[in-house]
Amino acid sequence: MCAMRLLRASLLATLGVIPASEGFARPKATSAKTAAPATVTVDYGIALAGIPIGTAQVSGLFETTRYRMDVSARLTGLVGAVTGGMGSARANGLIAEGPQPNTFAISTKTSNSGIAVRMALARGNVTQSEVTPPLIDMGDRVPVTPANKRGIVDPASALMMPAVSRGELTDQANCNRTIPIFDGATRFNVVLSYGETRNVEKPGYSGPVLVCNARYQAIAGHRPDRPGVKFMEDNRDMSVWLAPVEGTRVLLPVRIAVRTTLGTNIIEATRWSRGGAPSQVAQAASVDP
Repeated sequence: MCAMRLLRASLLATLGVIPASEGFARPKATSAKTAAPATVTVDYGIALAGIPIGTAQVSGLFETTRYRMDVSARLTGLVGAVTGGMGSARANGLIAEGPQPNTFAISTKTSNSGIAVRMALARGNVTQSEVTPPLIDMGDRVPVTPANKRGIVDPASALMMPAVSRGELTDQANCNRTIPIFDGATRFNVVLSYGETRNVEKPGYSGPVLVCNARYQAIAGHRPDRPGVKFMEDNRDMSVWLAPVEGTRVLLPVRIAVRTTLGTNIIEATRWSRGGAPSQVAQAASVDP
């Protein structure tokens, strides 16, 4: 896997599942109408096959009916020194039964290449999208239809998971959902199902988390004969740990584990805070959608 693919895979894995917050706390029966605004920032470590390869940061603003997500990632160590890889993404939109994004932008770059995607949406329906540089038409991609761009969630918005159950935020029903993701080029589903409930001890959070099993379903924009696509579709070694954000009806991941052809990629919270200032990672890889 080249450096750009490694960076993009790590960033999108982060985007597919990760904010956290000092606001993680034992769940409260707080309705969306009374939820106070919450601003949270969390730093993550990224490891591949047990070897640290990067860091990431997620900052989220959650109001009664609106949200904003900022995500950044950077390769570190020898890989980072050789490639200079970094990436970032930003999204905002409405909070309903699921996120309804209005804007999304993502940018990844290494010392010799880069990719940028921008999308405008109306309540989760894509109205405009741009990929720079444009994808090369190899003739074997499954076409992305207009229907594939409706009722979708961008990778950054997919981090925010409003409760689907009216009960406790750690109700196992909140683990059972299908997230329809479009990243500007490919349309796929992340299917989550309840695995177990665990108690974790982390700086800023002590309490229960939902452990959700995850599956990948390719829908459109992919190249079905590529080994990597088949590997991910058959991959059953993926999971995300979800914890409640205090004062909201939102769940956010504290840990993501995805088996890859090079080993298991683990993205796990190392530090989080409410209203914390962006780290150097976010400042160095900022996106202006």
